Amino acid sequence: QVQLVESGGGLVQAGGSLRLSCAASGRTLSTYTMGWFRQAPGEEREFVGVISRIGSSTYIADSAKGRFTISRDHAKNTVYLHMASLKPEDTAVYYCAARLGSIATLSGDYSSWGQGTQVTVSS
Repeated sequence: QVQLVESGGGLVQAGGSLRLSCAASGRTLSTYTMGWFRQAPGEEREFVGVISRIGSSTYIADSAKGRFTISRDHAKNTVYLHMASLKPEDTAVYYCAARLGSIATLSGDYSSWGQGTQVTVSS
């Protein structure tokens, strides 16, 4: 099973940008469709976006469309979530997740998860 470690979170002002990384070990990440989710305190885990195994397709949730993009670097075995024009409502713990199969938006469809990285957007 693939092990995932997120990094790049932090405190940023509204309107700012962050790039989150999800590094994999144990398996080649190109085998997996990779998703990003987030969870704010007291809220359910929410789908943010997903990228296909070879990176040819991405799908971003409406709440992040036009602001967030996803990319992957097979040589580095890493997937990225690029976040721009951040809003206070983007504050959450962000998780990357892996699945064998096609693009999916439900957290239950993913079998491997990282530990999460905190993103806090101040107003």
